[in-house]
Amino acid sequence: MKIYTKGGDKGLTSLIGGTRVPKHHQQVEAYGTVDELKSYLGLVYDFTDDLMSKKNLMIIIERLFVIEALMACNSYESQLRMPQIFETDIQFLESEIDRMTLVLKPLTAFILPGGHPSVSHIHIARAICRRAERAYLRTLSNDNPDDLIIKYLNRLSDYLFTLSRYAAKLLDVDEILWIPLKK
Repeated sequence: MKIYTKGGDKGLTSLIGGTRVPKHHQQVEAYGTVDELKSYLGLVYDFTDDLMSKKNLMIIIERLFVIEALMACNSYESQLRMPQIFETDIQFLESEIDRMTLVLKPLTAFILPGGHPSVSHIHIARAICRRAERAYLRTLSNDNPDDLIIKYLNRLSDYLFTLSRYAAKLLDVDEILWIPLKK
């Protein structure tokens, strides 16, 4: 199998199911942003020393691959032939958020990105996750979106925020609190 097909040389790509669309199509933008998030989480994984966090990041990267495939489908029928996202995937994120929160100080202010490169990379991943969520929402043409994908991306953003705080604790670096300037 060759890596290049030349099929996209004129600015088109195929969705799963065969429909050809422009590479700037909203659906391509959505699953491309999930691909970017997946890739960035690979970098976060490489910067992470905590074995539980690494294990969880690999699970999340795999689940994002499923979400990316679902977003790339041209029809509901195509989606039914793909691996799926389940409520248990969202519950997994919630349980990990709860586990990490147990060892964190209560929030007293907004947290700014920074303090350590690992923490900053997690914040960038969180921002990409929010962009992926917005991009996916723009692709939906009805009032009954696939709420599991939306819920997963929303919860993943919460997970990444908590992971940034957890990483700061493990690295023994201070979180940077947002203290508004007073003039």
